[in-house]
Order: sequence, then structure tokens, then C-alpha cells
Amino acid sequence: MVDILVRRAAPTARPASVTEHGVERGHRTARWARAHLGLLVSGIVLAVAVGWAVAPSVFASGDPLTGVPAQKFQAPSAAHWFGTDNLGRDLYTRMVHGAGLSLTATLTAVGIALVVGSALGLLSGASGGIVDTAIMRVVDVLLSIPSLLLALALVTALGFGTRNVAIAVGVSLIANFARVMRSEVLRVRHAPYVEAAHASGVRWYAVLVRHVLPNAFQPVLALAAVEFGVAVLAVSSLSFLGYGTKPPTPEWGSLISEGRNFLASAWWLTTLPGLVIIAVVLSAQRLGRFVGRTETR
Repeated sequence: MVDILVRRAAPTARPASVTEHGVERGHRTARWARAHLGLLVSGIVLAVAVGWAVAPSVFASGDPLTGVPAQKFQAPSAAHWFGTDNLGRDLYTRMVHGAGLSLTATLTAVGIALVVGSALGLLSGASGGIVDTAIMRVVDVLLSIPSLLLALALVTALGFGTRNVAIAVGVSLIANFARVMRSEVLRVRHAPYVEAAHASGVRWYAVLVRHVLPNAFQPVLALAAVEFGVAVLAVSSLSFLGYGTKPPTPEWGSLISEGRNFLASAWWLTTLPGLVIIAVVLSAQRLGRFVGRTETR
């Protein structure tokens, strides 16, 4: 009798279990869609920004340096997506053509920090002893100074110009890459395949290049994606302060600086360029976090 009751009750328990699994699967699908939707939007934003830098005439065929004085201070519209400035120049056209200088300086800065910081971290982690101590003390000094303040001091010493801004920002970011690379080298250098390479008579520099560097470099690349957004902010900040290229050549930071004098009457001159910079920075950091999570799995 008990067996009959159990057999009769068993089918009634299955739909609840199936329902729970279905709900859980639906939640997982929704979470996956939300996560990858943000990643897709970030990729589109970065792709558009790169397109602006590579082929600005495709996205904005007008002249960024000349305007129509009769059309000055026009609000955003279908004719002028970002409005016009005090000289009647189309702000969207100036943003598109300014992407080349801003993103080139950003990529240069990240490249300098990536190469120099990785080399210092690799040398420090592989050498150990007094070399490691000396390099890390220099890195600690760099980390103790706010990166924007250090970049400002360096660009003041180097002089004005987009190239000097890129160098200053790149030097200010070296310490972060050196620390991450050193920690990865310390993790990898005692791996069995590295010790086997040493035992087989492979020269130390060959071991570093063939075995240690490839297995320690992936987290550094993820850091580069995150630091790209930081570099965009730093380059735009120095350009805002007047250390970038000379007017009327457009740069993202200088466009915000030019519009701040008309903030009360023409809000779009500062708000819209600022929103573009925010979108690029957040997209780069979103992509960097995704790459970092992928590498740790």
C-alpha cells in the first residue's frame, strides 16, 4: 500500500522540479544576455571611436576648422548633431576629427607603459635580490604620486604638444604594468615547465622569452585594456589644461575647455564631448574587465 502511494505521488513532484529548473535556466539566460549586451554595446562604442580616428571624413565630411558665423550657438538638431560653437563650427565634426589626436596619444601612452613596465616587471621578477629591490623601490615611488599629477609635472618639463602629453601619461602608468608583470613572473618562474627548461640547459634569457613571458603576459594585456580608459581621461585632462595641441586643431579635452566659457548659454559645448569621453572610458574598462575574467578562468 505504501509503495502504491509513493508511485502515485512521484509524478506530482516532477513538474515542480522541471519548473524550478526552467526558471533557473531562464535566469541564467537573462543574466548572460544582460552581461553580453553591455559587452556588445562597449564594443560598438569603441569601434565607432576607432572609426572616427582612422577615417574621420567618412563620419563627418565637413571642415572642422571653419564655420558659419551666422549659425553660431545652434542647439543640437538634425543638421548639427552636437550643435555649433561660438564661431559656427559644427561640434560633431570637430569631435570626429579630434578623435585622431586624442586616441593616438592614448594608444602611444598605453604602448609606452606596456613595453617599459613589462620589461621592468620581467627583469625584477626574474632577477630577484638587489635588482628586484631597486626596481620595486622606484616603482613604489611612482605609485606614491598620483598619476595625473606626475603626468602634469612631466609634461611641464617636456613642453606642450600631443606627443609630450602621450609620453608623460605613458610614464605615469609604467608602475602599474611593472607591478602586475612582476607578480605574474613570480608565479610562473617556479612552474615545472620552467624548471625543466633550466634543467635541460636552456639559457636564462631564452627561458624568459619562450616560457615565462608568454605565460605571464595575458593579465598585463587585460590591464592594458583597463588602463586605456584611464589614459583617455589623462590625455583629455592635460588637453583641457592647455598642454595639448594648439588651437584651432580639435582635441577632445580642448573642446571641453573651449566650451566652458559658454556653459550657461550653450550647455552642449561641454556636455556632449564629456559624454563621448565617458562612454569611451566606460567601454574600455568594461572590455578590460571581461578580458581579465576570461584570462583567470
